[in-house]
Amino acid sequence: MSWNKRIRQTHRWLSLLFTATVIANFIARIWGEPPMWLTYSPLLPLFLLLFSGLYLFALPYFGKARSTGPAGA
Repeated sequence: MSWNKRIRQTHRWLSLLFTATVIANFIARIWGEPPMWLTYSPLLPLFLLLFSGLYLFALPYFGKARSTGPAGA
């Protein structure tokens, strides 16, 4: 599996994990104030999604620059 495919697959699994933690937060709030660890649990997947998403967003631009080469060549 190539590096780009691995990051894309990780990004998908992180999105599922993030969604599950947000849903858990909403469910826990039904019964009152949730514990602090549950409140902040979506932050780690969110930051990892940020970095993998920025990489995936920039990938076509860097790939295009690499494939065309320098202007004078």
